[in-house]
Amino acid sequence: MAGAEDGPGQQPEVDEDEAAYCRRWGAQHAGARELAALYSPGKRFQEWCCVVLCFSLIAHNTVHLLLLAHWEHTPLVMLGVVAGALIADFLSGLVHWGADTWGSVELPIVGKAFIRPFREHHIDPTAITRHDFIETNGDNCLVTLLPLLNMAYKFRTQSPEVLEQLYPWECFVFCLIIFGTFTNQIHKWSHTYFGLPRWVVLLQDWHVILPRKHHRIHHVSPHETYFCITTGWLNYPLEKMGFWRRLEDIIQGLTGEKPRADDMKWAQKIK
Repeated sequence: MAGAEDGPGQQPEVDEDEAAYCRRWGAQHAGARELAALYSPGKRFQEWCCVVLCFSLIAHNTVHLLLLAHWEHTPLVMLGVVAGALIADFLSGLVHWGADTWGSVELPIVGKAFIRPFREHHIDPTAITRHDFIETNGDNCLVTLLPLLNMAYKFRTQSPEVLEQLYPWECFVFCLIIFGTFTNQIHKWSHTYFGLPRWVVLLQDWHVILPRKHHRIHHVSPHETYFCITTGWLNYPLEKMGFWRRLEDIIQGLTGEKPRADDMKWAQKIK
């Protein structure tokens, strides 16, 4: 949908196809307006609580990991970083695929709270760029609270000897948590074409985090591929395997539910 290849720090031109896409989909779409209006004060309060608690725990656990660090842990820690990024990427794809493909905004509790943003995103892809830090990251912070609390509990209760033995594993878990916590921020950056910090653009260009050009593939209707949104490393191999289509065929065969039926319903709203 966009123009020339993006260079580090360069902003791509918006071509005619992308302009037409924005006219068809966007904040003025009837479904997008209705979905945006469902964002409630209660949801906002939940996101604030999750973000504050999550980042407090991240700071606490970071300090303890640094205090326990030894040079001999380096090879296993580096392996843990790569493994954490890969698993976070797969989990981001699994959650993204599940929320995009199944369920309904009308479902109790989870519908308006968690499925609604996915429906809004496909008919107004730039809405995420207008969300502040709390709205962007609140749900991911909620998901990572439990493992962060478990890690903090270990640091408070385990002996130094046990913690030293567990150190490479805890580093892997922490990297997985960090990638998971920032997945939606990374996703937001993949839709942001102006004003990104240079270091973010470099990470995208080096494919350390989800690149902007790479993520455009997912936003071709009917949004049935390239679901991984942390690094995007697994999108190509999973697509070549037909991983998501095979899962959809199994679920549709067992339940009779049609993939992305609710997503299409919102996309087709005209008033």
